[in-house]
Amino acid sequence: MSSTRSFIARTLMWVGVACAATGLTVSRAGAEALLVIDSESGKVLYAQNAGYPWYPASVTKLMTAYVTLRAVKEGRLDLDTPLVVSANAASQSPVKMGFGVGTVVTVDNALKMLMVKSANDMAVVLAEGVAGSVESFADEMNANARRLGMIQSSFVNPNGLPADDQVSSARDLAILARALIRELPEYDYYWHLPGIRMGKMVRWNYNTLIGRYPGADGMKTGFICASGFNLVASATRNGRRLIAVVLGAPSSAARAMKAAQLLERGFNSASGLSWFMAPYGTVESLQPIAAAPPNLRDDMCGPHRKRPATEDEDDVVANNPESPYAVFLASLRPGKAKGAAPLQQMGEPVLVYTGTKPPAPGSQAASEPKPEKKKSVAIKPAAAKDKDEATTSAAPAAKPKRKSTAEKDGASSTAAASSVDTAVAKPKPKVAAPKDTPKDGASATAAAAGDATAAKPKPKKPEPKPPPMTITPAIEQSSQTR
Repeated sequence: MSSTRSFIARTLMWVGVACAATGLTVSRAGAEALLVIDSESGKVLYAQNAGYPWYPASVTKLMTAYVTLRAVKEGRLDLDTPLVVSANAASQSPVKMGFGVGTVVTVDNALKMLMVKSANDMAVVLAEGVAGSVESFADEMNANARRLGMIQSSFVNPNGLPADDQVSSARDLAILARALIRELPEYDYYWHLPGIRMGKMVRWNYNTLIGRYPGADGMKTGFICASGFNLVASATRNGRRLIAVVLGAPSSAARAMKAAQLLERGFNSASGLSWFMAPYGTVESLQPIAAAPPNLRDDMCGPHRKRPATEDEDDVVANNPESPYAVFLASLRPGKAKGAAPLQQMGEPVLVYTGTKPPAPGSQAASEPKPEKKKSVAIKPAAAKDKDEATTSAAPAAKPKRKSTAEKDGASSTAAASSVDTAVAKPKPKVAAPKDTPKDGASATAAAAGDATAAKPKPKKPEPKPPPMTITPAIEQSSQTR
């Protein structure tokens, strides 16, 4: 009897340890859906609300890519086929590339923009290029969903923008991800591109597990107010590939964290911690729940929030070394897998372009609208130093204007006026230069008058101190507003 009690006690202890390690807790029904499966066998390793219908948001684009790449494989078009941006594509809501009507882009470039930037206009470009219209493409999406056994899924558009009939589930999205991996292995690189580069614009993948979580190799994020933060992720270790689905997370940081925890739980199931786990069967055997999709609009974008939720939170959280996400990733690195270090740069962005041929070096102008350009400047390679430099250079930018104005009033030469214009036009990191330039000129004039006055500028050299004084508020602002 005592041995039985001891066995039960040990069992409960290990259950508690496993729950603490994974951080998975049962939440209220419909608030969140979680699922992790083995991509080869389809075996379910953990499931929570996986059969609830859910608004997929931009995770829809996995089906858009699936239909497009099947069309390529069938010879209906190829990756170099030129597609034209229609008025319908150009009119899509952000996030988008923002190309003008008539712009030409290849299937390959459109797919890269779709998967990394989650460009809604590129989803429509691909849909119209493959099927002639969004409606016909949606029919193909639904036909493929039925063929794959995605019995809860319905698609009316290729980008996941809000629509009542645009519905899926964690179960169905895991089935789709498994089909992408098994049926289209030659196109696997599309699921784990670190970023894209076009002219001066660089956009990093919203899936912050890429390059950071050991073995991460896919797939797609999504967000609308009604759905919350969604993610289909995959990772491979020791030849074993797992697929994790997170739907309805409260933030982009929580989405990435939960996906990493699910993957950890799955990989640990092969190392002695699986004996107490409930048998779930295969992903196809998960039972669908007859219910309406939960609408999380009030939680995600309601008046109680200081600002509406946004995908761009990922960049800030992923590069904050003190965030729980970063600490969790750091705990996974020792002895786990090669090639993924917490908070390291995600990798080199791949070149994308308009037209049918790559631009000559130095000749490519970014084709995005101006507001997108400004946004992309803030999203430099994902390192905290780069963000700090960008924000600190932006903060003192107003000071040279005031100083140069005073010098402009006191000086009669036109050179001083031109130096003011130059200070405004120079790159932000060099805003300190205009401060010294007028003073050098003044000291030169003083030197001509006599040695006593020429020595005065020397004590003024420590003036570059003001920029460091503004570093702290600049960092705080960048971490809150990006």
